[in-house]
Amino acid sequence: MKLAGKKILLGITGGIAAYKTCGLIRQIVKSGGDVKAVLTPNAANFVTETTLRTLTRNPVFISQFEHFEWRPEHISLADEADLFVVAPASANTIGKIANGICDNLLTSLIAAFNKPVILAPAMNYKMWNNRFVRENIAKLAEAGFYIVYPEAGELACGYEGTGRLADIDKIFDKTCQILEKGNFLKGKRILITAGGTREPIDPVRYIGNRSSGKMGTAIADSSYNFGAEVCLISTFKVQKPYETIETPTAKEMLDAVTDKFLCSDVLIMAAAVSDYRAKEIAENKIKKDNDEICVELIKNPDILGEISKLKKPFQITVGFCAETENLEQNAIRKLERKNLDFIIANDVSQSNIGFESDYNAVTVIDSKNKHAETISRMTKLEIAGLILRKIFSNSKTAAVQK
Repeated sequence: MKLAGKKILLGITGGIAAYKTCGLIRQIVKSGGDVKAVLTPNAANFVTETTLRTLTRNPVFISQFEHFEWRPEHISLADEADLFVVAPASANTIGKIANGICDNLLTSLIAAFNKPVILAPAMNYKMWNNRFVRENIAKLAEAGFYIVYPEAGELACGYEGTGRLADIDKIFDKTCQILEKGNFLKGKRILITAGGTREPIDPVRYIGNRSSGKMGTAIADSSYNFGAEVCLISTFKVQKPYETIETPTAKEMLDAVTDKFLCSDVLIMAAAVSDYRAKEIAENKIKKDNDEICVELIKNPDILGEISKLKKPFQITVGFCAETENLEQNAIRKLERKNLDFIIANDVSQSNIGFESDYNAVTVIDSKNKHAETISRMTKLEIAGLILRKIFSNSKTAAVQK
């Protein structure tokens, strides 16, 4: 039984698709999972407590205060569960979760939950395409939430479009995938870099690049969700349940990576490091007094090159390269030049993936045989999981010695 011994919270929000979650409960229970349903007050208009209590064989939870014990309900339920699935997730609840609003039991539970969360949105297609709804979804995806995106088709309101709840089988498969792999990185120490470095020219200007850091952050989130001990070295400040270090410049990042690599099993260098920095940094803001200014540049340290000198036989180094042409050829050259075990290449000339996007498509190349495996366009969090499985299916990483 796939889910034997697993405890799952199933959040149901106020939407016509709420009735479909009964089928999801049946599949989870049939697979050995223990389900507890948590409803928003409006969800009770679409599916009854009696139905849910019968299917889950557990109490149904709606009010934050109706079951008083020595611990608040939103803490005790969050502590005991392995996974939280919200299906359907309404635009209203998505907005509350994304902005930390805790005005009912479900949203309070999410705020207190530090394990994987699946959101399966369902709503009218106009609501799904609303700018603020999409921004909230993007914010949650970036924060490490798993999104099972809605499907196109006929909607309950009579319209046609994207907004209907994803097929229950897809939500169940994602549930199994996360729980089955939930601890496959337990005991592994993973160091990840993210973002584009910023090399100052004067107190207000810098040399930088278009990297958003979303891919590296997604790998860190996914590593943490899979049970690894994670350290994220980022060019911008982030708040995560794992260790984070802010390093805006290449020199600062080199120092932090060098320090942390000594006790890491794997380094995944997803950051876009500036190749050059200003030789002299102006003490004051450079004024626009002249039509031209000249800034002399010098080369930045090669972080992966320096790390390769420290690398022990059991350690794994993974690089990234962003290319606009000759993707595989350029990636293989970098793989060999920097003594990497894997390189992840992405074509940044495509406007619908890469920089700033929540989606990506990559090519993973293994140093052992130079085999290139293409991962087609999907969310960066999904790609992160596939990259980690690829790295840790390697015999070298499977036999890491501590």
